[in-house]
Amino acid sequence: MVVTRFAPSPNGSLHLGHAYSAIVAHDLAKERGGRFLLRIEDIDGDRSLPDKPDEFREDLAWLGLEWEEVPAQSTRLESYEEVARDLLHRGLLYPCTCTRKEINALKPRMGPDGAIYPGTCKGRSLVMDKPVALRLDSDRAMAELGELFWEDENNGTQIADPRIFGDVVLVRKDAPASYHLAATLDDAADGVTLVTRGQDLFAMTHIHRVLQELLHLPVPHWHHHPILIGDDDQKLAKRRNSPSLADRRAKGEDGRELAERIRRGEFPAGITLASA
Repeated sequence: MVVTRFAPSPNGSLHLGHAYSAIVAHDLAKERGGRFLLRIEDIDGDRSLPDKPDEFREDLAWLGLEWEEVPAQSTRLESYEEVARDLLHRGLLYPCTCTRKEINALKPRMGPDGAIYPGTCKGRSLVMDKPVALRLDSDRAMAELGELFWEDENNGTQIADPRIFGDVVLVRKDAPASYHLAATLDDAADGVTLVTRGQDLFAMTHIHRVLQELLHLPVPHWHHHPILIGDDDQKLAKRRNSPSLADRRAKGEDGRELAERIRRGEFPAGITLASA
């Protein structure tokens, strides 16, 4: 059975881009006789706003979508911590005390998601006198695993190589897990078989595929869809104050009709493949 999911973070209201992503995941599941899940990704500290999950539910119902809700990330912290301890014990993680300012001062190479960490802390012992992040030793991980592949419905077979990002953070200084670790573990726990998300997250799958192999998790397929763009040809985003679905609801707009307009392709979509 196909299982998809929509996993918003409650750090702001949903906009048309979120609606598009939710509709794609919902429709793929329903067309194939599967399940569509809602998961709230709420481990972003003070940025996670307690009123937003209810707003999200109202938005999805307004669009005419039906879903099953699974436990929010904030209920899963022990599972993240347990896996992090295992990876640390296996020598696949190392502590890092570097700040973003310190990393940028070294003028690092740039990768698909910004500056590539230059490995300043690699080989250091764990210290507890200051906040530390835990980074994946990507060279060691790939040496242990060898060649890996993943399948995207729109882009075919891909060879997984997280080294294009350098050594990514799996445990943040201010949170028990990064997006990479939490989303990978949650998808496995929720039985997701088709990870549906925007093409701006395409390259992230290199990391997630490696984590699945390191942790002996089921391997889903992926469906990376185009992302909606605004009048300025930029990706719709909360930080750009893109018009929210909640505002549209409050003004009396018909959510089901909006969903049909999205399905008919009336809103511009751009291709943002963050890959080689």
